[in-house]
Amino acid sequence: MNSQRSFIGFIVAGAIALLIAIAGIYWFFAKSPANLIASTSQPGAAIFVSKLSPAMVSLLANPDQLQALDREEELSKVKTSLFAKSGIDYKQDVQPWLGNEITLAIATLDIDRDSENGQQPGYLLALATKQPEKSREFLELLFSKRALAGATLAVEQYKGVKLISDNQPKEDLLAGAVVGEGFVLFANDPKVLRDAINNVQAPDLNLTSSPEYQKATKELPKGGLAVAFLNLPVVAKWQGLELPEQLYNSQIISLALNPKGLLAETTFLTSSEILSPSSPLSKPVGALQYVPASAGLAISGSNLSNLGNSDLAKLWRQATATVYGSGEDVVSRLAKPLVDVQKRWGINLPEDIFSWVQGEYAVALLPEKEQATPHWVFVVEKSETVEQGVARLDAIASSNGLSINTLTIDKQDKQKISAWTELTTATKKSDVKEGASFTIETKVRGLHTALGNYEIFTSDLETMDEILTIKDNSLIDNPNFKDSIAAIPLPNQGYIYLDWRKSQNLLERQVPILKLAEVLGKPFFDNLRSLTVSSYGTDTRSLKGGVFFQLNNS
Repeated sequence: MNSQRSFIGFIVAGAIALLIAIAGIYWFFAKSPANLIASTSQPGAAIFVSKLSPAMVSLLANPDQLQALDREEELSKVKTSLFAKSGIDYKQDVQPWLGNEITLAIATLDIDRDSENGQQPGYLLALATKQPEKSREFLELLFSKRALAGATLAVEQYKGVKLISDNQPKEDLLAGAVVGEGFVLFANDPKVLRDAINNVQAPDLNLTSSPEYQKATKELPKGGLAVAFLNLPVVAKWQGLELPEQLYNSQIISLALNPKGLLAETTFLTSSEILSPSSPLSKPVGALQYVPASAGLAISGSNLSNLGNSDLAKLWRQATATVYGSGEDVVSRLAKPLVDVQKRWGINLPEDIFSWVQGEYAVALLPEKEQATPHWVFVVEKSETVEQGVARLDAIASSNGLSINTLTIDKQDKQKISAWTELTTATKKSDVKEGASFTIETKVRGLHTALGNYEIFTSDLETMDEILTIKDNSLIDNPNFKDSIAAIPLPNQGYIYLDWRKSQNLLERQVPILKLAEVLGKPFFDNLRSLTVSSYGTDTRSLKGGVFFQLNNS
């Protein structure tokens, strides 16, 4: 096999190295991670990228800055492996000139723009250089090694820039150039490089001239180590999808270090005016005091009554349709326990439950290692609509053949609990001559009770008992939860909190592809403790949010 494989062996590997470097920040923590910040908040290589590019991702720091934090020496292994395939010594040939930016972009969806011969995306990799002459020497060295391996080189001058490429098969072709005093460019076709040079010399063609990109970059926080920009309509086109509705035009993502983990902030931009699904919250909802600390997944906020028509829901439908082609499959997988309840009771969650939740709420899953289906709890702030909603659920339970009984738990004889129960029969083993023996069993299908200013629903007696004896062992008292939400700005729309260790088995069953992601991102998943998602911001033409990854510091 040719050891000098071009784009597959160099550009794609470079992209993997870039993504590992970006994602690798999470396990590189030192005692003062805030000391590691980017020298700029925007990628300079955007001038080479077309405004029609579907995606661009940039690392805004020199990999050697991360090297000092690399306790596992994972980056060293990546760099050694990557450049060994090209016969290049990273420390000697690359490190002296490599600057503070590495950008990878999908430059075009089809290099020759001819749909009849298939679609071949054009990729562009831009490396900032602090020593242009050294980087030119590197380029000559790289292509000379490719020539020694059997490639025939082609050299051309294009608008004052020297382009070098080879005659490898299309899937292995490599082209490179040093442009000006700032960047070394690599691509999987010389045409991609020529287009990149045109984008610089005709500014109205490049990404920095795009109004969407200009608006998006204004949302970037200072000191982010990585940034990604997505042109959402073009991303959908790239995947051959016709979206049923498209509210958001672009998305920008930034990654920044936090003393407790990694914060990924994202902003979705639209030309339409949008409204928040509910009033922003200045503190965590009180309903969380009744969610046990053992919860693996918890969602909290206020006002579910308009959730289905909210801009957040529209974003979810657009995003899942873009990624999966359909939003229904992924929703049913991630929320399978709730979907099962909906099917078993013959209810419609938006109509029969969400419609009457206008105050605070919290819903949580409590995974059990011994069983595939987790226990659940649903807490909602009392109101007149809640009383009507509970009566409606009682009526639905009764119409499904369930009995509505009042009971108490031994330790809580003053706390009245309403239970939806089902009577079933079970056969006992007995002597055939005596005939079969039956017993009647009562199965609890759900319970609810009132505590303080909240109505609480659970799947089983054990969970209800845990809530009644919760004291200071609720999720809102959990130090890990407190650290996670502390990284999310206030006010916000509430939280989605996932304890990775408690939910890992459940998620792997519902989303099998996650196991592959864990293999590829093993250092991350080994060190991931939890993740917290929230939306915030008051701009009526953008939806802003963040994901905080809490990591092990030990």
